[in-house]
Amino acid sequence: MKKLIFAGILAVSGLAATANAQIQKGNWLVGSSLLTSNFGLNTGGGYSIAIQPKGAYFIEDNVAVGGYVNLGISKVTNGSPTRFDYAVGGLGRYYLSPGEKGVDNLLNHGRWFFEGNVGIGGSSVENGNSTTGLDFGVGPGYSYFITPNIGLEGLVKYQGQTGFGSEGLNSNITFNVGFSIYLPTSKAKDIANDVK
Repeated sequence: MKKLIFAGILAVSGLAATANAQIQKGNWLVGSSLLTSNFGLNTGGGYSIAIQPKGAYFIEDNVAVGGYVNLGISKVTNGSPTRFDYAVGGLGRYYLSPGEKGVDNLLNHGRWFFEGNVGIGGSSVENGNSTTGLDFGVGPGYSYFITPNIGLEGLVKYQGQTGFGSEGLNSNITFNVGFSIYLPTSKAKDIANDVK
């Protein structure tokens, strides 16, 4: 029984250490949001089905920069036609460290983060107008490490798009669920070994 308890303590400690190791300088993050729900601020609520792949490189511990692509279909509940959405641009993430000004980790093997993005995006409405413009968003998220290199993520985000022509601001609050894979590089492994 003592061996089983000791093994459990070691496993939890290992997962907590992994959460810190995966967001070190030199690592890569690759992932995607798979499920998106939005709450329209000026267009009404609705649903979205989208794939949002993203990739980022950790330029410092807890700080990643990279890019994203967004391809999706959405339908607003007020009877509007189906809309195809697209975007491409840059993103940044900052992961909060345990003990930072009131930051309380939900579990020992997870991390809170803030994500922001800016790029070019647009929409094409079925039998209607299309627009292309500035795509931007910002919001908090949480990554729960289900394995040492895979995080299950939830992200609440204010997402906006404004057209370059006469199109006004279109914005909504989205809730995204997806995953990220954290890929350590040899440089990151060398830094981790130096710390030990």
